Amino acid sequence: MLMSIFWLQQTMADAPIDNAWLCAHEARCLSGMKFAKRFNDWRLGRWTAKCAIAAYLGWRVESSVLVHIEIRPATSGAPEAFIAGQRAALGVSLSHCGGRAIAAVVPSEVVVGCDLEAIEPRLDAFVSDYFTTEEQLLVENVPAPFRPALVTLLWSAKESALKALGQGLRLDTRSISVNVGNGQGISSHLPAGLTSVQAIQHALCEPEQAGWRVLQVSCGHRGRTFYGWWQANSDLVRTLVTDAPLPPPSLLNPQL
Repeated sequence: MLMSIFWLQQTMADAPIDNAWLCAHEARCLSGMKFAKRFNDWRLGRWTAKCAIAAYLGWRVESSVLVHIEIRPATSGAPEAFIAGQRAALGVSLSHCGGRAIAAVVPSEVVVGCDLEAIEPRLDAFVSDYFTTEEQLLVENVPAPFRPALVTLLWSAKESALKALGQGLRLDTRSISVNVGNGQGISSHLPAGLTSVQAIQHALCEPEQAGWRVLQVSCGHRGRTFYGWWQANSDLVRTLVTDAPLPPPSLLNPQL
């Protein structure tokens, strides 16, 4: 298997009506969820992760196959994949937002985190509470129409890194610094002569078809660096990070 990040996005409409693809333990967990949003998000996340794992392994996406794939929470809360009761030799991360879910799959020796976020306005207090001084300055210098997308991108990258660390929001997000503006970041495939702010504005204007762009996340007090990719369209941002630099993410093609 090529050393790369593989990903898949699914919607509520992609998941079957029945739950025959859930293992017995997952079915019991789902039946105990009383709130519709939690129920739907959890179910869609499991469906997406199982489909991604099946596609990664070259298996058909059908209930008789998916029922043997189980997504269990580790002690940290991060998802772990099991196949026929045995820990699978792969890494997995998942995220859901607004009736959509994304899953990332990597070889077992790679640490991965992914996140899916809706682009929406956020208060200035959000930026000052959760972003580093450098990130706040970057947001201030970007024209107002582009700020929601940039803030969403920075936040999503932090979320992906926190998942890769297995920490979630237990860590101070200001201890995590996102770099999207230097020569190794979003300006690397843009016309020469653009400033970092202009490069960010240019990238956020481009359609999703422009492909994945590079980012980097530094976790200062932990001395760790994550290498990532991001992609945006008119209403959402996707980010994926790993603890090793890898080629651009490859979209999985489930075999139905």
